[in-house]
Amino acid sequence: MLSDNGFLAPDLYKYLIDEGIAEHSLLSQLRKTTAELPESQWQTPPEQSRFLAFMVSLIEAVNVLEIGTFTGYGTLAMAQSLPDDGRIVTLDVDDTFPSIGRPFWQQSGLEDKIDLRTGLALETLSNLIDDGECGNFDLVFIDADKKEYDGYYEKSLTLLRQGGLMIIDNMLWGGAVIDPDDQRNSTKALRKLIKKIKVDDRVDTSFIPLADGVLMARKK
Repeated sequence: MLSDNGFLAPDLYKYLIDEGIAEHSLLSQLRKTTAELPESQWQTPPEQSRFLAFMVSLIEAVNVLEIGTFTGYGTLAMAQSLPDDGRIVTLDVDDTFPSIGRPFWQQSGLEDKIDLRTGLALETLSNLIDDGECGNFDLVFIDADKKEYDGYYEKSLTLLRQGGLMIIDNMLWGGAVIDPDDQRNSTKALRKLIKKIKVDDRVDTSFIPLADGVLMARKK
């Protein structure tokens, strides 16, 4: 039997979380609050959120863009790794789920670093481009409507600085990407994007089996 992360046995996964991840108490509280929701499977798992926070620190990101906020667990994790002058612009369709995380953002003292933009993500990304944000972001994390991933990818490349890092979630899609009987639009969109990025000479890439599959692309 495998754990929810799909790769490790439950007892080994528990060990990974309990012993291998230093999770801030507020993050733990928000994770447990989110776990009570019917949509809890949308939450970025703790090992992946820690990975995102680590990458923010590693590349010394100041400006982060997140496409898909949900309750803001990953948002808060990345915000905790930002420098004093850092910001994370996070996008969600409306305030329904982010409002759950906002009290935790406030308690952390990091709410001023978190800029929530609501509405259709492609429109918000276009607005950021029109507002002169091209090349201003150091890191982009994409975890939203899979059918729109190609559009998110293209607009994010425009918004990323040279050498900036894009991290795209759910690229293994629970194994659906290799299931020939799965012809959902979301699955077909992911397959197409994986093939596209593989030969895209605008980026260097790494595809790793973290959580539900993470594709990383560094803008050349």
